[in-house]
Amino acid sequence: MAGELPDYYFRVRENGAVAFRVDTENRQRRIEMDQIAVINIKNGEVKPHGDRQLSEADVAAISEWMTERQALLAARDIDDIHRAVDYLNLTTQWAQSKAGDDQLEEVTDALLMAMHDLRSILVRKKADRLMRDKGNT
Repeated sequence: MAGELPDYYFRVRENGAVAFRVDTENRQRRIEMDQIAVINIKNGEVKPHGDRQLSEADVAAISEWMTERQALLAARDIDDIHRAVDYLNLTTQWAQSKAGDDQLEEVTDALLMAMHDLRSILVRKKADRLMRDKGNT
């Protein structure tokens, strides 16, 4: 392996991660990963593994990982929305130029309901922002 190994490894899971301390300073010169905590990124909870006490370095590394992970997830969320806008445009083009009657029949009701629901939410949220902004001026 090239370079230094990190002091900590985070195995990502559905709502957070399992945190490990990485150890290569042993007689066999093997990489050992000692589980130190379970992290819930949604509620910010960090549970030390077993009856372990987390060191200041452990807490700092976990906190840094959580901050970086939350930023990454937020960036992915907005990227997914931009991608959805592209898919809507591609879907419009498909419906206009390529779709057959049977294909349109298969998807029209579901698309109309989803678009109606999305439009309702977007219009309400836009109105809320406008009213809030108007109240702040």
